[in-house]
Amino acid sequence: MRLTDTQRISLTILVASLGYFVDLFDMQLFAMLRVSSLKSLGLDADQITIVGAHLLNWQMGGMLIGGILWGMLGDKKGRVYVLFGTILLYSIGNIANAFVTTVPAYAAARFFTGLGLAGEVGAGVTLLSELLPTAKRGYATTIMIACGCFGPIAAAYMADILDWRTAYIGGGVLGLLLLTLRVSVRESGMFNATREQSVALGKFRMFFTNRKRFLRYIYCIAIALPIWFLVGSIVIFAPEVGTALGTTSPLKVSNSVVSYSIGLTLGGFISGLLSQVVKSRKKVIGAFMLGLAVGVAVILNAHGISAPAFYGLILVSGIFLGYWALFLTTTAEQFGTNLRATATSTASNFVRGSLILNTVIITGLKPAYGFITSVQIDAVLCFVIAALALWKLPETFGRDMDFVER
Repeated sequence: MRLTDTQRISLTILVASLGYFVDLFDMQLFAMLRVSSLKSLGLDADQITIVGAHLLNWQMGGMLIGGILWGMLGDKKGRVYVLFGTILLYSIGNIANAFVTTVPAYAAARFFTGLGLAGEVGAGVTLLSELLPTAKRGYATTIMIACGCFGPIAAAYMADILDWRTAYIGGGVLGLLLLTLRVSVRESGMFNATREQSVALGKFRMFFTNRKRFLRYIYCIAIALPIWFLVGSIVIFAPEVGTALGTTSPLKVSNSVVSYSIGLTLGGFISGLLSQVVKSRKKVIGAFMLGLAVGVAVILNAHGISAPAFYGLILVSGIFLGYWALFLTTTAEQFGTNLRATATSTASNFVRGSLILNTVIITGLKPAYGFITSVQIDAVLCFVIAALALWKLPETFGRDMDFVER
């Protein structure tokens, strides 16, 4: 049956939303299976924290490399090409996680899973931003990001009812099912038209050959640093944070993930709608960044807090994480069609990769300042850099997307 333009756009929004669902599903599934899987491989409590961070870094490394690879392919071969390739590699990698028997094998599986996941959100946001008219593209990316945030909730449920190996297989099967939906998705007409022009497509080095373009790129990455600070340094390592704060009962990663995911879903809708109402990306990002800073400050000073109260703070802070949707939309709007997928894919994964730098900073400061103070110092660095970048970043609301970088 031939789809109408409206049906095709609706299908594309659905596919992009489910792609981001799978993206966040896997990121948090690993966080929740970290302890059980490493125990199964014979590691003790002290080793689990160290090796868990090591595996997370391998996954982030895969996403950093994949962000560049899939971003360039998205601008050279097409957005839909990437949507097929990423989900296939992710599915194979995730299923491979279920069969590891050693830490090196586990690291390799996480690396290739991250490599596959790296192109999902960038290709989805780029495709939607080019398909939708200027006045409506903010709504489409908001729906995509907000719906995708249900992924961690599904991961928490799966992690609770299945053993870790079966849960990984389930994640891989979800990816393969999504692959079948993508058959009917069509390429962006804007990209097809650009491909006919004599312009460079997907040249990553172009971000470094023009000062203004380079600064726009760096500013885009910097504004989202606080988001992955909270996710990577507090939510994923909630048990360790709880121990340092002296919570009245041990904290569970799954509960922290569900709490922030609920907040993120609400925040994604709220931030996207607000940006449409006030006709500004920057104003809403700034307001949400300020709210997130307050939330982080309260969490990191909540000594002796109860577990339910901690999860409540994570939920509220998660609402302010919702500007992730605007970060992705803004990044897509900042760059021309011939670099748009590369910019969106690499920027989102470099932000996630900042988790590695956060880990290095916190572990480096910990011997001298203690865990909580080290996390607080890292938080201040992230928020100051983000605020300065937002101040410098051009407003993009209502920008015509049909332009190229030369």
